[in-house]
Amino acid sequence: MATRNLKRVPQFLRERPEFTSGQVRWWIFHAASNGMQQHAVIVRIGRAVWLDVDAFDRWIEAQQVAA
Repeated sequence: MATRNLKRVPQFLRERPEFTSGQVRWWIFHAASNGMQQHAVIVRIGRAVWLDVDAFDRWIEAQQVAA
């Protein structure tokens, strides 16, 4: 079984200062409509929310708009 690179939101934000807390939390809240859920970025264990960093990077790449 492959291991996943999971981070809690505060840890993710410390390692990725280019994103704001409000921005990431808004994305998490709207995960079903913005594609995060389909890309399996969000992992919920009880009340805890984890981000799969590798899936997040793939999701960000998918958001690119062709020029």
